[in-house]
Amino acid sequence: MSVWTDVFLGIIALATLATAITQITVLVAAGRMAKRVAEAVEQLEQDVKPLIGHLNAIGRDAARAASLATAQVERVDRLFGEVAVRVEQTLTSVQATIGAPAREGRALLSAFRAAMQAIRELRQHPRTRPGRGEDEDSLFI
Repeated sequence: MSVWTDVFLGIIALATLATAITQITVLVAAGRMAKRVAEAVEQLEQDVKPLIGHLNAIGRDAARAASLATAQVERVDRLFGEVAVRVEQTLTSVQATIGAPAREGRALLSAFRAAMQAIRELRQHPRTRPGRGEDEDSLFI
């Protein structure tokens, strides 16, 4: 074989060796990188677990507060409903208590007014009708 063939075979051998070394270096670096990523993920999990626990506790507390607020709103709603019914009953009672005497008073005032009107008419127009005795005599059989 010629010298050139040996040189080219040597260059090919060196290139193959360099490629192999580079691949091994890349694999070692990738392994280290994977190990670091795994450690970072583990650390992140350890850091996040308490946060998730706190978030769950906050969620439970918020749900509890919402249920308590709902219960309070329902109580207030019932209270206002009862107050409205009682106010209506009270107003009905007051209206009945005041309304009946007021109607009776109005009836008395109307009667008094009618009596006063009758007296005025009698003063203005004296009696021109025949007496009562005469009316009764004509009806007698």
